[in-house]
Amino acid sequence: MDRYLEPHQARRHEPTQYESLLGDAIERAYAAGTHDLAGLVAYLNRTGPGPQDGDVWTEAIYIAQMARMAEE
Repeated sequence: MDRYLEPHQARRHEPTQYESLLGDAIERAYAAGTHDLAGLVAYLNRTGPGPQDGDVWTEAIYIAQMARMAEE
């Protein structure tokens, strides 16, 4: 039998409001054709939400925040 992981099984908690807003923004970026980190960071800086640490998104801040959120 093939095994697969349902994404919700990997959750440690329900998403916060910020996580939901960020996830929605990332989905909109991908739907608009943005598929690279630099483009995603630019999209988030135009549309929000902003990063939890800092005033604007940078690639380093995005990577660090995604890693931190994955550990929570």
